[in-house]
Amino acid sequence: MAIIRFVAQWSAIVAVIGMALIAVAWAISRPADPGPFYQASPQRPGEPGALLRSESFTKDLPAAARGWRILYTTTRANNSPAVASAVVVASTQASTAPRPVIAWAHGTTGIAPGCAPSVMAPFANVPAIDRLIGENWIYVATDYVGLGTPDGHAYLVGEDAARAVLDAIRAARKLEGLSLDNRAVVWGHSQGGNSALWTGVRADDYAPDVNIVGIAALAPASDLPALFKSGQGTMFGKIVSSYLIEAYAAAYPDVSISAYVQARTRPFVGDIASRCVGGRSTLFSVAESKLLPSAGIFARDPASGPLGERLRQNTPATAIPAPVLIAQGSDDDLVLPRLQFRYVAARCAAGQPIDYRIYPGRDHVSLVAGHAALDTDLVAWSRDRFAGLPDTPNCRR
Repeated sequence: MAIIRFVAQWSAIVAVIGMALIAVAWAISRPADPGPFYQASPQRPGEPGALLRSESFTKDLPAAARGWRILYTTTRANNSPAVASAVVVASTQASTAPRPVIAWAHGTTGIAPGCAPSVMAPFANVPAIDRLIGENWIYVATDYVGLGTPDGHAYLVGEDAARAVLDAIRAARKLEGLSLDNRAVVWGHSQGGNSALWTGVRADDYAPDVNIVGIAALAPASDLPALFKSGQGTMFGKIVSSYLIEAYAAAYPDVSISAYVQARTRPFVGDIASRCVGGRSTLFSVAESKLLPSAGIFARDPASGPLGERLRQNTPATAIPAPVLIAQGSDDDLVLPRLQFRYVAARCAAGQPIDYRIYPGRDHVSLVAGHAALDTDLVAWSRDRFAGLPDTPNCRR
């Protein structure tokens, strides 16, 4: 009996220690507080693209570059005023002539305020950052609304993202000591690829003062219903699905979490959605995703009902006046190549000229992370757009 009591006592101690370690890991995985810079004054200007605040930014800055962090006004899809943050980088090379802009739309980092790239890792998975600085182009990278700033991030709501991209360019024009001309090429990856395509759709109407001369979407989240239906059972699919349902339920009154996610799954979904992608927090989300159903978080087809309708609404299937480049890795297991091909074929059939390029052996991240071939192509393609040269769509091939 003494041995049984001894084993029981130690088992209880081990259980308590294990729970304490899990609690510590959970606490460590929480997003960082963005800080006071991201809090807007109640007296902020009403017009979109106003520069509210700026300061020097040096975190992970490329060589021979200077940077700023900015806070600026924008609007949401429902035209309500909002505030977003961004990072602006320019070469230290002296220049009095206005310089063109590369507007970067980042991929998925989360939906909580602490998940802003400017807070976590400002240049993670940004292709050709050193080369674009060497070209003497100005880099403007929005965090989107609700990342860094409060009030919620509308994840994969294309209109919100497009406005944040365009207003970041407008606000960057107001920085002292920096001269931007009105030409801009938008680069975006994954979620940001969707944002880039939507920026091309909305630019002429929303920001006619910003001359978008090219859209480069890299492994874009394009056909959203097909994307979430095909990937929902994967580890990353469970994580991004958690972001999606939480964000869409907040953005759209007709989308209900309870209509798509079972009660026993919802606490895990909510907890994952409160955490960022990147660093230690991802490990906790990966572990937590294993507690979710093997088929994914959705108890019904995400492409059905109000959620499916909203996903179709945020699929960029409207004409883009600017030249469009779409790049895709052949080994991408998140945005599947067959789905991307189907999207491109549909847009080509609708009359949208697209330069579609496939990169063999590249997956979702390695397409943009340290990929010399993509870097070279992206810089050359953008240089041609700034020079006003004809684009090279290959829809017929």
